[in-house]
Amino acid sequence: MRVFRHLDEVSSLGATVVSIGNFDGVHCAHKAVLREVIRRAEQLEAKSVAVTFDPHPLRVLRPEFAPKLITPLPVKLDLLRQAGLDATLVLPFSQEFSRKTPREFTQEVIVNRLKAKEVHEGANFHFGHKGEGTVQQLAQFANEFGFHVEVYREVQIRGDAVSSSRIRQLLLSGDVSRARALLGWNFSIASTPAKGRGYGSKYTVPTINLAAYDELAPTNGVYITRTLVGREQFDSVTNIGVRPTFGEGSFAIETHLLNFHPLALTESTRIGIEFLKHIRAEMKFPNPEALRQQIQRDVKRAQRYFALQKRFSRHSSAPAASHR
Repeated sequence: MRVFRHLDEVSSLGATVVSIGNFDGVHCAHKAVLREVIRRAEQLEAKSVAVTFDPHPLRVLRPEFAPKLITPLPVKLDLLRQAGLDATLVLPFSQEFSRKTPREFTQEVIVNRLKAKEVHEGANFHFGHKGEGTVQQLAQFANEFGFHVEVYREVQIRGDAVSSSRIRQLLLSGDVSRARALLGWNFSIASTPAKGRGYGSKYTVPTINLAAYDELAPTNGVYITRTLVGREQFDSVTNIGVRPTFGEGSFAIETHLLNFHPLALTESTRIGIEFLKHIRAEMKFPNPEALRQQIQRDVKRAQRYFALQKRFSRHSSAPAASHR
């Protein structure tokens, strides 16, 4: 997938089929639209393109209401790449850009630069100055400028509307399992180890504290997770919170590796944490020993979880028995 960051770069693509949006989370509803974008692009001998914005428009227009991101830009681009698109255009969002009227946006971006044959959008899509443009208005421009608009109804999974805002609500309540159903992938975060731990050449303690993570993380609590350390993956238990037992009052994301072995670790090592299941809320214990005992119970619960996962995986991948 090619990534463009300026409008004047995309003319080389030729004709396109396009979907425009923030794509935060690249969730199941996004992917349903993108599959159709790709299919139609192939039929029309055009290029399939997602158009997104950096930074998120609310961070420019109303920063006090801007959401923390489910997927920071590098993660979002990776998920869009996995979707199979030919290209993504990342438009730099600014106050000046926000003042484009719906007509100006349509003519300059969709028609002149992207040469769109079709534009695929959800029914609640808004664009142009103050979000005044609607899909109905876009359809009117389509008739005028000679492209087609395909509008998609809301997607629901098990009675839940699939949207970035709903997924944020679920993560902020700790419901990573339900968030996974709407995302279509296990929610994860990525950072580096916290500084000042004196690592040396080998890391011999199975607990890693993450450096500050400024985007969306699940609510404070304890989770069954998988942790990627460089290129190695570990089953893990992760605590998010302020560690009240020690009275520190400082926020931390701390992951305990279950199948740990000593490994090379530096302050620049990439750490990824994939959230699988919420175990319990963060608690204040009367003393460190009580906390240690609870951690042991958390670890045993996680070990049972991974053992069941492996058993299920073996059964589901085994060939069906023949019947005679």
